[in-house]
Amino acid sequence: MNHVLSAELLKLRKRPATWILVGVWLTLALTFAYVFPYLSYRTGGSTGPDAGTAPAALLAGMLPANLVPTVLGGYPLFGGALVLILGALMTGSEYGYGTLKTLLTQRPRRLEVLGGTLTALVLVVLALGIANFALAAGASSLIAATESAPGGFPPAVDLLQGLATGWLILGMWGLLGALAGIAFRGTALAVGLGLVWALVLENLIRGVARLLPVVDTLQRALPGVNAGSLVAALGTGGRPAPGVTAVVGGTQAAVVLGCYAVGFVLLAGVLLARRDVT
Repeated sequence: MNHVLSAELLKLRKRPATWILVGVWLTLALTFAYVFPYLSYRTGGSTGPDAGTAPAALLAGMLPANLVPTVLGGYPLFGGALVLILGALMTGSEYGYGTLKTLLTQRPRRLEVLGGTLTALVLVVLALGIANFALAAGASSLIAATESAPGGFPPAVDLLQGLATGWLILGMWGLLGALAGIAFRGTALAVGLGLVWALVLENLIRGVARLLPVVDTLQRALPGVNAGSLVAALGTGGRPAPGVTAVVGGTQAAVVLGCYAVGFVLLAGVLLARRDVT
């Protein structure tokens, strides 16, 4: 599997779409977590997406002490959606380009190919999370220095917990995208339906859950709801974030997300092993 992993990592480095998605995600993460809130803070909380939030709360959310909840606030929805696209591109494009059949004639077994692909995906997701935390740490330190505010970071244990939480959330969404790419044997339908589910259907179910108890029970098993609950369990940093709501407890959310991740891998393996690749 090492050869497959090396090849997948090389493809990811050479593929422009990878760098576009990474650039878009890091830009959006910094913009919505620090740039817009800081502009709103400088205008007294009267402009931007955070209009109406007290300036003190805006500043507190941007300081290094709240690095973990501020960074993770964008993971359940927007970050997950972008990583879902990456996962679908990694598996679905092999069908679109017709390269999967060629690859399987070069000795690697199907599950070996899948293992290398998914390992490359989760490693890239980890690297993306580290880069996100590093850039956010720089931005929060700069804001703290500019505003003469406390610049102390959370304990190392909290930072590692935040990084692991983000890895679990983004990894789950990425594996869902990879599964969709295999299930639909392409990228277009996998990306389209994946984004509809992550950004539209789950939000619709959350809205209906307030009215119908049976739907409220259903939403507690949804991946996005559990991702938001896991982030909420670590705190919000004083600022609300889209999709971050404590619907279930943090432990339950982590277990559910882990089960989803394992289930996506197993189902992808079954589909790739049993179906024709053409």
